[in-house]
Amino acid sequence: MKILIMTDMEGCAGILNHDDWVTPTGRHYAKGIRLLTEETNAAVRGLTDGGATEIVVVDGHGYGGIDPELLDERAQLLRGAPSPPWPWGLDNSFHGVAVVGQHAKAGTPYSHITHTGWFDHIDMAVNGISIGEYGELAFCAMELGLPMILACGEEALAREAAALTPGVVTVPVKRGLLPDGLDHLDTDAYRNAKLSAVHLAPARARRLIAEGAKTAARRLAADSHSFRYPQLSPPYTRTARLRKNGDTPAHTARDTHPGSLIALANMPYTRVT
Repeated sequence: MKILIMTDMEGCAGILNHDDWVTPTGRHYAKGIRLLTEETNAAVRGLTDGGATEIVVVDGHGYGGIDPELLDERAQLLRGAPSPPWPWGLDNSFHGVAVVGQHAKAGTPYSHITHTGWFDHIDMAVNGISIGEYGELAFCAMELGLPMILACGEEALAREAAALTPGVVTVPVKRGLLPDGLDHLDTDAYRNAKLSAVHLAPARARRLIAEGAKTAARRLAADSHSFRYPQLSPPYTRTARLRKNGDTPAHTARDTHPGSLIALANMPYTRVT
């Protein structure tokens, strides 16, 4: 079994805020990279124990989030966007998709470091289904006929993943403490608005991730049809609502592709208001 692991940083246990932990100028950035790499290694261990024979780890954090020297030697590392970027190297040679360190989509109550792509999003939806970064990858995997098998990150992301892709094994490692309802905030204010959470100890988070990954791999080997997707029919229309961001006013965007979710994910936004 060949598995792709998409990684991000903001959903890891121990990542306490955005600016200090996940940006190159942050005072704890090196520690944040280690936290993500170790959670990823836990997933690699569990997937391997569950029967995976090849694992490709995608460093999906924009600034970079995986330390190659610390990465489990059984994994390969993909860093740098393909052209076009989506679906980030995923193709029909894979059997399933996992995510580690993922955060919930913009607008999610009781989530932590909440955003979609960046903090300028209020919401993004495809054919009326609200999605975030997890959903973008999931819809690409759906087009390729590949299941989402494992979703590790904050508790709100676990709920989001379970609702969008029933059957996925979820591993929550922290819990956001603040509601949302913050559509009126600009981008900078929203970036600093959702920074309270209760975290598992990283060692416990890694143990739970390894256990969940092993379960996911075994489930995939036993019955790949136990992982499901929502019903979507072409044409595919993406709508996005964006906040005021610096000198750019709040606006909406809308784009449609006649037959491909992957092609839609690669289309730039077309502003309509």
